[in-house]
Amino acid sequence: MTTEGSSKKNTQDNLPLFSHLLELRNRLLRVVGIVTALFCGLVYFANDIYHYIAIPLTSKLPAGSSMIATDVATPFFTPIKLTIVLSIFIAIPAILHQVWAFIAPGLYKNERRLIAPLVISSALLFYLGMAFSYFVVFPLVFSFFTSAAPEGVVIATDISSYLDFVLKLFFAFGLAFEIPIATLVLCWTGATTPKQLKEKRPYIVVGAFVVGMLLTPPDVISQTLLALPMLILFELGLLFSRFYVPQESEQHIHK
Repeated sequence: MTTEGSSKKNTQDNLPLFSHLLELRNRLLRVVGIVTALFCGLVYFANDIYHYIAIPLTSKLPAGSSMIATDVATPFFTPIKLTIVLSIFIAIPAILHQVWAFIAPGLYKNERRLIAPLVISSALLFYLGMAFSYFVVFPLVFSFFTSAAPEGVVIATDISSYLDFVLKLFFAFGLAFEIPIATLVLCWTGATTPKQLKEKRPYIVVGAFVVGMLLTPPDVISQTLLALPMLILFELGLLFSRFYVPQESEQHIHK
């Protein structure tokens, strides 16, 4: 092969990589544009959004107590930070769509049929986990913390510390509610089977209550309120995993 022919071949080999990188950049720019547009639409209501997020705590504070800001710039930047995070959370379906559009051309037809509903259900379950933490877990957590304060101690939570705390819980519960998706993927890839998961059910029950203990205050009620949904979601994932053929078997069938 001549030097000229070798040069042309190398150029042709590099084109697909360059086109993929270009497409990835374009999709990242779209995601940034979507998040920015959402932020611009929400930033005017930043203080109202923070007030709504703070209700689970402020409603449990003793009479005369309030949240505080320990830094000069905190009252401005904390609601802005929350608005940015909220914009990203709202944009999750659009972000997943861009991810899906990027990887879909490289998947088999049967894989596309499986992953599309998984992407949609992942977003819905993440939102469900956040809603569960806000409406169920937060009232229990803050009720416990405020009632456990020693006598003579004034509860005055810093608004920035509070935001960091609730964002961690939002993320933790959002991930916890992805259990059905994780179960389906593990079974579909052949890493495990529904039968094997059934045999490990006692360990999974113990693990759910351990996670509940770590993520909630040390009382039986709140631990149970987290552990039970996790177990129900596991059983749901186990039920649906029976209808999915493992990846290797599925590809063999299509051959």
